Amino acid sequence: MDKKDKPTESKVKEALPAYDKLYTYSDYITWDDDIRYELIDGVPYMMSAPNRRHQEILGNLHGQLWNFLKGNSCKVYQAPFDVRLNADTTDNTVVQPDLVIVCDHEKLDDAGCNGTPDMVVEILSPSTAQYDLTRKFTLYLKMGIREYWVIDPERKTLAVHILKDNNYITHAYSDKETAPVHTLKGCNINLSEVFEE
Repeated sequence: MDKKDKPTESKVKEALPAYDKLYTYSDYITWDDDIRYELIDGVPYMMSAPNRRHQEILGNLHGQLWNFLKGNSCKVYQAPFDVRLNADTTDNTVVQPDLVIVCDHEKLDDAGCNGTPDMVVEILSPSTAQYDLTRKFTLYLKMGIREYWVIDPERKTLAVHILKDNNYITHAYSDKETAPVHTLKGCNINLSEVFEE
């Protein structure tokens, strides 16, 4: 990119969200790509960069899922990957889960996923734990995400939330166990490998 093509500092600041108004996806795509945001019900939430341990766990899990899904119609994507949960209505909610599985190819385009993925995984970090356990839990339940995994690197645990009758049924696993992926018949995740350092 030539210097003349680079945005000025004032132009970059103009493209970043203020926190006193509500936004939609059309606003979101104008913001600075160097700063990650999520948008929930029109409210922007800035995301911090993940730490090394977070990325190791994400890579280990992605590897197992990717191997299982070779030749399968379902696809696995890791962040940053935009998921527009209400693209067909208000289009004011865009999240970037650590990992998503999408089985309906009609929901995929070059920008990400438009609609509810089949499974979402979030890996807790000190700065996002409360956000993932409360706001995102509520959002994913409301949007009907069938399976929501929450990985805790500190405790080396996994909480699997399975949607049933408009509520989540939760199953807990330690790092010594194998966790079935309910969305993917026959897929079992070796958690000792996920948490391997």
